[in-house]
Amino acid sequence: MTIRQHIQRLSACLRPERPVAPPPSPPRLRILFLCTGNACRSQMAEGWARHLRADRIEPFSAGTAPAGLDPLAVEVMAECAVDISSHQSKHVLTFWDVPLDYVITLCHHARQVCLVSMLDAPLIHAGFDDPPRLALHAPDTRHALAHYRRVRDEIRNFVATLPQSIAQP
Repeated sequence: MTIRQHIQRLSACLRPERPVAPPPSPPRLRILFLCTGNACRSQMAEGWARHLRADRIEPFSAGTAPAGLDPLAVEVMAECAVDISSHQSKHVLTFWDVPLDYVITLCHHARQVCLVSMLDAPLIHAGFDDPPRLALHAPDTRHALAHYRRVRDEIRNFVATLPQSIAQP
């Protein structure tokens, strides 16, 4: 072996290895969270999905009869450092031409509305109590917020299981 060949072989050993590219991440699932007003539960679910599962889920939310963003929902989500204050209520038909992987209804009414069948995606139902309806009977804001917090936490626990809990075999 010549000196030149020996130097080439040694320099090849001393070169830093090329960095190995990380494996490509799986595509994010496009999930529409749907309830009646798109004011509370579906907004919470979208917020939690962005906060907890942004690497796996591209979340959207809508309602069958949009009613505006519920300020108490914004408040209880902010307590968990999840900002949904810029969210807006949207009608489910806004998403009729959006390719979705799943539609998750969060109330019985949304599950039964025929408009949902226009969306070309598997429908999954995960029902949660309606905090505004429960709060109607609360004696004050403190008690009303307790309903919102409970449902917020239930939705968080559900969203944390996604997408594994809904993956088709």
